[in-house]
Amino acid sequence: MKTAIVHYWFVSQRGGEKVVEELCRLFPEADIFTLVLDRAALPPSLAGRSITASFVSSLPFARRWYQKYLPLMPLGLEQFDLRGYDLVISSESGPAKGVLTGPRTLHICYCHTPMRYVWDMCQEYTAGFGRIKRVLMAPVLHYLRLWDRLSADRVDHFVANSSNVARRIAKHYRRTADVIYPPVDMDVFRLADRRDDFYLMVGQLVGYKRPDIAVKAFSRLGKRLVVIGEGDKMPCLRAMAAGNVEFLGRQPADVLRDHYSRCRALVFPGDEDFGLVPVEAMASGRPVIAYGRGGALETVVEGRTGLFFYEQTVHSLEDAVRRFEAMEHAFDPKGIREHALQFGSERFRREMTRMVHEKFDEFRANSKGPADGPR
Repeated sequence: MKTAIVHYWFVSQRGGEKVVEELCRLFPEADIFTLVLDRAALPPSLAGRSITASFVSSLPFARRWYQKYLPLMPLGLEQFDLRGYDLVISSESGPAKGVLTGPRTLHICYCHTPMRYVWDMCQEYTAGFGRIKRVLMAPVLHYLRLWDRLSADRVDHFVANSSNVARRIAKHYRRTADVIYPPVDMDVFRLADRRDDFYLMVGQLVGYKRPDIAVKAFSRLGKRLVVIGEGDKMPCLRAMAAGNVEFLGRQPADVLRDHYSRCRALVFPGDEDFGLVPVEAMASGRPVIAYGRGGALETVVEGRTGLFFYEQTVHSLEDAVRRFEAMEHAFDPKGIREHALQFGSERFRREMTRMVHEKFDEFRANSKGPADGPR
């Protein structure tokens, strides 16, 4: 199959880029297309690949302020020439599925999430805008919702990264989706010989991930919390934090893995679509204290690999930390890692390979017309 992979943008190395890496291992001859390309942000395995970027990538400051150009991205996607491809796989979180394909091209969308900022979290994203900006953004977001819904009809088959996302695809696009969990490279995570007396929070420091809950809770509890990550909430988080909360900013992968393996537990206060961070912590043998909604419900097992708190409040998290410490001795690092292994890269490749070939055979059988003749 002549294959194209369309990814929304390459500006950082996060979960979406890990999925693209695995797709490129499955389809090593695939051509790659993206809206915005920052080669310095590419994973090593993709650094030497030929990647076609849209005109949006050449606009001023696009690599840093790419989200400002969101209204132009549908046009950027529709300019890609995908004639002659048998298979197109779009990696969707920002816009990616809106590419135009021919009647003999199978388009599979691996959906990390329908765009949160135009659908169910629109109010959270615009809450910090001034009145004038909210008025100006309202018609833009309306247009993007219309385009996003219509572009879903260009997809032949959806794959969701979790049952949580599959439900959101059904809600916003009225489409069903297979569920294939994203890949985690289990070989890079190890159990540590010792534990240190700190809790860990990892991820972007942005509003919807609710890092403020963890910072406030641990400041009140007086227990050490190490925060790895950066984002626009960093200044206000520092201002509210007590001395027992330590901000390390963005860290190299080896530093992150070391902290995973030595923490008492990972704290995960956000409502995520899937959430790679809890799986990475569990692959290191560490339990997770997670908000009991979203993707965490599909990866964390209450009482075996972690604990949930069910209200996104400081008090609820404080109570969960106390419950955790009362039963901390019951969590078995080897058992936690064993549970995490089901989310490994090998499983992703196996399930994606089977699904793609099944859908491709079905698509070709259903699209064969009189002019095609017997096969």
